[in-house]
Amino acid sequence: MSQVMFDLDVLRSFSTGIALGSYARAADRLGRSTSAVSAQLKKLEAQAGTVLFRKAGRGLELTDAGETLLAYAHRMLELNEEAGAAMRGADLQGWVRLGLQEDFGETLLPAVLGRFARAHPKVRIEACVARSAELRERLELGKLDLALAWDAGDQPPSLHAERVARLPLQWIGPASGDVLDAAWWKERQRREGAGRGARKSTEPLPLVLLDAPCPLRDIVTRTLDRAGVPWRHAFTSASLAALWAASSAGLGLTVRTPFGLPSHVRAIDRTAVGLPALPQMSMALYRAQANAEAPVGRLATLLLEAVRQHVQMGPAQMH
Repeated sequence: MSQVMFDLDVLRSFSTGIALGSYARAADRLGRSTSAVSAQLKKLEAQAGTVLFRKAGRGLELTDAGETLLAYAHRMLELNEEAGAAMRGADLQGWVRLGLQEDFGETLLPAVLGRFARAHPKVRIEACVARSAELRERLELGKLDLALAWDAGDQPPSLHAERVARLPLQWIGPASGDVLDAAWWKERQRREGAGRGARKSTEPLPLVLLDAPCPLRDIVTRTLDRAGVPWRHAFTSASLAALWAASSAGLGLTVRTPFGLPSHVRAIDRTAVGLPALPQMSMALYRAQANAEAPVGRLATLLLEAVRQHVQMGPAQMH
């Protein structure tokens, strides 16, 4: 049986079309004609020896084999990019001081730092995980070169911010399926069972939020106040991991974007429990200097690629 040698150029067209939701847009992005991209996809199916697409309304969707190949395509293209970067930056030296919020540490840090270290072994990285206000303060003081953080719209004018994505804020509860084992939830169920004429619940909603000052904490409480929903702080902490633990245990609801949610919590249907809609939150990549040195610029590129790939896997609006 002859060995299959997948063409990286064809795999790039394949993955770009899926990412953009259209092979016509992929052709435009890659500077090719639509017919050329279509021919590449036929070649890919021939190489794979199986059907990769099926009709879905007026468009196409991936078969199980297509989904499997897409995962490999991402890995192969990533490795190709890594090899090219290693050749271009084999002699890259220096150090980068990187700041991240806790949301991004476990989700992005291992993969990004691994890729960077393999491509640029002579560059030293110092990483700091902290809340957004502290990260921006460190950037202002020259203690960080780069930071990925949620944008509360209050960044200092001296910082160079690049908006990366907008993600919806969601009410978060335990993954077990029981939204809350608390008086608020029981009262909510009783009131809904009584019908429309029932008095509004006066039992405050228990909240699990980060310690003040926290922009997200302010957003949540203002949203509830405007909706006339009483609330109380059931659990506060400086640690996001502690919030996940408290929410998982049913002490109260927390609020976060879908980015980096651990498996023991989940987004809940707000309409099912009568909670107000929440706004979206912007993610930004901050640079201490507009024209950073080469190691900083390279790490920034890898971070942006990793974020965009992660966001494409879930609901988000990209800038």
